[in-house]
Amino acid sequence: MVKFSVNGQPVEFNADPDTPLLWVLRDSLGLTGTKYGCGRAQCGACTVHINGEPEFSCSVKVADVSGKRISTIEGLAATNPVAKAVKGAWIDKDVVQCGYCQPGQVMAAVALLAKNKSPSDADIDAAMEGNLCRCGTYPRIREGIKTAAAALTKKTPGSVS
Repeated sequence: MVKFSVNGQPVEFNADPDTPLLWVLRDSLGLTGTKYGCGRAQCGACTVHINGEPEFSCSVKVADVSGKRISTIEGLAATNPVAKAVKGAWIDKDVVQCGYCQPGQVMAAVALLAKNKSPSDADIDAAMEGNLCRCGTYPRIREGIKTAAAALTKKTPGSVS
C-alpha cells in the first residue's frame, strides 16, 4: 500500500506500485484536470507538483510518491496568491486556445513563480521548456507569466524598479 496526499487529502493506493501516478490521479481519484498527453514525459500535459516541484505524472510510479504531497490543477487553491495571479493572467491575456495542455502549463508557471516572482525571459523559457503546446500559444503563455509576475510584485509590465 502506498500512502501519500493529493490536494491536502490523504490517499492510500493498494494496487500495482508501478502504476503511473497519472493513472492513479485520473482513474482512481477522478482528478481529470491532469491530462494524458504523450505518456513519455515529453509534453508536460500531465504536470503536477510533487512536494512543490513540477513533475510529469505519466513517468512517476505511484510507489515513488510514498509519503509525498501531490498537488493537481484541481488543488490550486484560490487563496494561493501565486495560483490566483496565474489563473487571473491566463484569463486576462486569453492564453488558452484549445486548452488541452493548459493545466500542465499553469502548474509549471505556478511552480516557477512560487520560486521566482520576477523571472526573466530565459527563466520562463527554462521553466516551461518541457511543456508543449500544439496550438503554439507560447507568446501568450509568456505574457501570462509576466502579467502574473507583475501582479505578484505589484509592478506594471515594463516599469522600472
